[in-house]
Amino acid sequence: MPIEKIVVLVVEDEPILRVFTVAELEDEGFDVLEAANAAEAIDKIERNPNVQLIFTDIDMPGTMDGLRLAAFVRDRWPPIRIIVTSGNHSPAASVLPEDAPFMGKPYDPKEVSRAIRRMIFA
Repeated sequence: MPIEKIVVLVVEDEPILRVFTVAELEDEGFDVLEAANAAEAIDKIERNPNVQLIFTDIDMPGTMDGLRLAAFVRDRWPPIRIIVTSGNHSPAASVLPEDAPFMGKPYDPKEVSRAIRRMIFA
């Protein structure tokens, strides 16, 4: 029986950074979905119930930033793991959902992969 891939949703409004992150995570063996904002992310999760983790930027256009998206996901889909990232903010742990680490930009894609695996297999 084949091992199922970990399904990750990358939420990033900067197209070049999103494409780079998606490619790096796919190279690491993840099944990766992508969204440019919170509304797209919520739609992807609703259409793909196998999403196990979201990797979301804080600053995004629209009515919901990455921190609000993370809180929404934690409330609506508690099993989904969350990693928050930003190049402009360094939020206090008290602002992040429980068990949701913060990774500042620029981040090392290998460290992101290791964090995802630790969170999924912990």
